[in-house]
Amino acid sequence: MKKSTYSSILFLLAFGFWTLQLQAQAPAEKLKAVYHLKREQVLVAAHRGDWRNAPENSLQGLKNSIEKGFDLVELDVKMTRDSQLVVMHDNTIDRSTNGKGKVSDYTLAELRKFRLKNGLGRPTAHQIPTLKEMMEVAKNKILINVDKGNPWLPQVYAVLQETGTLDQSIVNVNDNQEFGELNAQFSVPEEMNLMVVVGMKLPNALKVIESYRMHKKSIIQPVFDTDSLESLGMLPRIAARQVIWLNSLWPSLNGGHDDDRAVEQKEEGESWGWLLDKKATFIQSDRPAELLKYLKNKGLHL
Repeated sequence: MKKSTYSSILFLLAFGFWTLQLQAQAPAEKLKAVYHLKREQVLVAAHRGDWRNAPENSLQGLKNSIEKGFDLVELDVKMTRDSQLVVMHDNTIDRSTNGKGKVSDYTLAELRKFRLKNGLGRPTAHQIPTLKEMMEVAKNKILINVDKGNPWLPQVYAVLQETGTLDQSIVNVNDNQEFGELNAQFSVPEEMNLMVVVGMKLPNALKVIESYRMHKKSIIQPVFDTDSLESLGMLPRIAARQVIWLNSLWPSLNGGHDDDRAVEQKEEGESWGWLLDKKATFIQSDRPAELLKYLKNKGLHL
């Protein structure tokens, strides 16, 4: 065997082993690597789980996302009448279940009687899960982004501690009046991974982003309904020192560079490509399978 051929085989074997190591990397280790700002990979966040193939915010959607190799699942939390955190986007259960009324009007036991709807609006066999149940399934398998939990940050933190998933979870923090403000009643622990949602139209948007450099485990999620804002030109520079998360969901979050533009209009470069140019480390998508394929073809995901 020629020396060059032998060397090539060794290289391929070593590369394959390195690739398997990265693919098998525990979520907590993957998140630690993110903070080093080395962007060999862009991570795919599945919005509300794999909701096109299972009810949104469901255990099945989470399991699907793990099986399909998505890096992260975003979920939303609400509090029941008996102070249990459940996974639900809306304040009411009307849209996503076969029941009606506010989450806060029901106990957990009462909510268990209802069934989640699928993407066609039809009831399924799936129940509303608790945050604890979701985290137990996700443990050591996939990153989790907890959204809509700002009113209950202490309780969210307690569940993540109890389930041993604090190091693989990112918790959104914002305020209805002013993006970037924390729950004033809760002193955020240093070990909590935070994501601050920043409205880029705000006059103090860049100041808010800069203020989170003090929290070493923080991720910035800029949102914008137009791509003509001068502040957006700063994102690549910000990404050199802070982790950026961008959304390819509906146009009002990304100035028109959204999933449907990529998939339906086949303008991947003008949607996902545009977001990549802003040096996003995470992209949250309603089309995670298609986004994952796009990134793999670009050599940006294993």
